[in-house]
Formats: sequence, structure tokens, C-alpha cells
Amino acid sequence: MDSDKGLPLPQRYWAIAVVALGITLAVLDGAIANVALPTIARNLNASPADSVWIVNAYQLTITISLLPLASLGDRIGYRRVYMTGLALFTLSSLACALSGSLAALTIARVVQGFGAAGIMSVNTALVRIIYPQDQLGRGVSINATVVAISSVIGPTVASGVLSVATWPWLFAINVPIGVAAFAIGWNAMPRTPGHRQPYDYISAIMNALFFGLAIVAVDGIGHGEHRPYLVAEFIATAVIGYFFVKRQLTQSAPLLPVDLLRIPVFALSVGASVCSFCAQMLAFVSLPFLLQNNFGMGQVETGFLMTPWPLVIVFVAPLAGVLADRYSAGLLGGIGLAILTVGLVLLASVGAHPTALDVAWRMAVCGLGFGLFQSPNNRQMLASAPRHRSGGASGMLGTARLTGQTLGAALVALIFGVAPKQGPVIALGVAAVFAAAAAVVSVLRLTGKRSVEPA
Repeated sequence: MDSDKGLPLPQRYWAIAVVALGITLAVLDGAIANVALPTIARNLNASPADSVWIVNAYQLTITISLLPLASLGDRIGYRRVYMTGLALFTLSSLACALSGSLAALTIARVVQGFGAAGIMSVNTALVRIIYPQDQLGRGVSINATVVAISSVIGPTVASGVLSVATWPWLFAINVPIGVAAFAIGWNAMPRTPGHRQPYDYISAIMNALFFGLAIVAVDGIGHGEHRPYLVAEFIATAVIGYFFVKRQLTQSAPLLPVDLLRIPVFALSVGASVCSFCAQMLAFVSLPFLLQNNFGMGQVETGFLMTPWPLVIVFVAPLAGVLADRYSAGLLGGIGLAILTVGLVLLASVGAHPTALDVAWRMAVCGLGFGLFQSPNNRQMLASAPRHRSGGASGMLGTARLTGQTLGAALVALIFGVAPKQGPVIALGVAAVFAAAAAVVSVLRLTGKRSVEPA
């Protein structure tokens, strides 16, 4: 198969359908677990604080395993990592549904997180093989669209299932979908050879320790953890990080893609991604508090008003993907992030007594800006990496997103702790600052030579 021509039709459509189904399962499962958390806690006789681990175990496992699995994909082939992840996710979903205690459910969620990481670590690397090079933007935009749709329908799916069935069915519905995706993918997914270099298990362990400690430390800031513990966590993170990076600099295909970060356009794309997702998370976490506590809106109305942002992305992402195959990601991203900045400023200054329409159109502006940025930026990250390092680029794409989201959530907690009443408005202001910073970083990509896909 000519790697620049992608898969032949109709295999291409079946393969991208399998990628889309896997992403849907991974993203949707995070969203529905958040909504169902109080119900699950009551059913398992768990405290709210303990039940949070149902969500945290899943997210933390994904974060610490994305880069190791992406690196493994470079070595043994992306198909093997993706299909194994899909199978593991499906089986662990059944284990979640059969769990009778908080401990059992948490363990099952850890395993499910490894499965989701297998799916998410190499999905964009597979898109690069599935689609022709001149249509890569369109392929990448499908991922962004699927993520946006899953975000929109997640709360609705959870509420619908819980209205007619018990919480185990939230996980049980993954099983037939996962089985169908695996069956289709067995023949449709491209077979990709790896470079067969020895796997660096020491780096994988150091990666898990570094990202795990970093997340715990950043989260501790927002939740008022005792200073001595925070200092110890940050020192340990810095020490491990130093030796981790030092080790990566000696590798020809490092697990942490420091070789890719030497490519200016790749590094700038990563920076723009971290800042933009930090801005998005600052807004997503703070807005429900603004709408309910400050404006006195109900839960149903709040859910409705949170929808325009991801809903607009559903329509904008495919268009942005087409444009990304023709125009610079630096330009498209800069325009999109400038629009996002304006939208966040408009939300922060909406006033004390806004109508639903006042909030909805401002949310739509944010969605327009974010949707215009995301697909071109992801395409740029993927295309600027050598083809044999597509797994590393794919893993870094997911890691940048999770890093930004973690930082954003921690900043919201910190802001709320300092200024409880004005916290939501301040958080939106800080989000606008991060969006503006991301816009500047994106435009910086225009100052250098336009990137051409490496061989």
C-alpha cells in the first residue's frame, strides 16, 4: 500500500468508522461516569469523596499510559495497539457492569483506562495511514467531530439510561458496540509494520511516575493540600522529570518525543494545544457554577446552555478540516483562538441578569473559535512529524490535551478557593488569557518556513 494514497475505498470508510467508534466509547464513557457518579455512590454505599476515584482512576490511567502505548505502536504497529486497546476496553466494560463494590469498580476502571489509552494513543496515527496525504485534514476533523458529538450526547445518554435501567447498564452498553467495532476492524484496519526496536520499559515507568506525580501535585494546589506535601510532590516530579528527559535525549525513538519537540512547528502546535484546552476546561468547569449560583438557573437549563459550544464544533470541525488541507494551521488556528478569546470575554462580561439567549450565542462563539482551531492544529502536529514517528505525534496530541485539561481544572479549584463568589467570572477571564496566549503561539507558526511533511 502506498502510504501517501491511504486505504482504498470502501476499506477506508470501514476503517475510519472503527476509529470513530473507539473514540466514541472512550470519550462517552468518561462523560457518562461523571453524570452517574452520585447514583453509583449511593448504590455502592460509598462516600462522595471516595466515589470520585471512579472518574479519577480512569483519567489518571489514560494520562500515564498514552505516551508508552504510542511508543509501543511505533514499534509493533498501530493496528495491534488499537485493536488490543479496543478489546481490553470492551472486556473491562463488562467487568465494570458486573462490579458489586467500589473497589471492584475502581479496579475495572483502571483496566478500562488502559484500554481507552490504547485507542486514543494511536488513533490519529491510524488516520494518517487511512487517509491520503492531501485529505489528512478531513480525516483528522472526523476525530474532532466525534469527540464533540460524544461530549454533547454524553449527559443525555447517561440520563436516558438511568431513567429506564440501573447504573451497570451504562457500562454494559459498551460491550456490543465494542464487539461490533472489533469484528469490523479485524479486516478493515490497516496492517502497519513497526521498527522493532527494543522497548524502553524504564522510560515507561519514569513516564508514569512523572505524569502521575505532576497531576497529583497540580490537583493538590487547587484543593488546598498541605504545603509540605505539595513541595515534596513538586520536588519529586522535578527530579524524575530531569532524569526522564535526560534519558529520552539518548534515544533514537524516545518515548517522550523530545526529537519531535525539536521541530519548531510541532512544539508550537503542542503549546497552542495545551493553552487552548486549559482555556476550555477553565470555562467548562466554572460555567455551571456561574449559571446556577450567580444567575439562579436550574440544572436542566444549565445543561441546555452548555450545549451550544460542543454543538457548534460538530458543524465547524469538518469545514476546518477541509480548510486545513489548503491553508496554514497557524493562520486558521490564530483566527479561531482569537474568536475563542472574544467569546470568553463576552461570557465573563455578560452581566448580572442575562437571558438564556445572551448565554447561548456567546457559547456558540466559543465553539466556533475552538472548532476552527482544533482540526488544523491536530493536522499540523501529525503532518510535521516523520511518518515512522506518527505514534509519538499521536500520543503527544492526546497528552497535550490531557495536560491542558488537568491544569485548567486545578486552576478553577484554586480560583474558587481564593474568591468563591467571583470565582466563575475570574476563571473565565483567566481562560480568555490562556486562549489569547494560544492564539499568539499559533500565529508564531507563520513566521517560520511552511512545514512540509517529513519523509
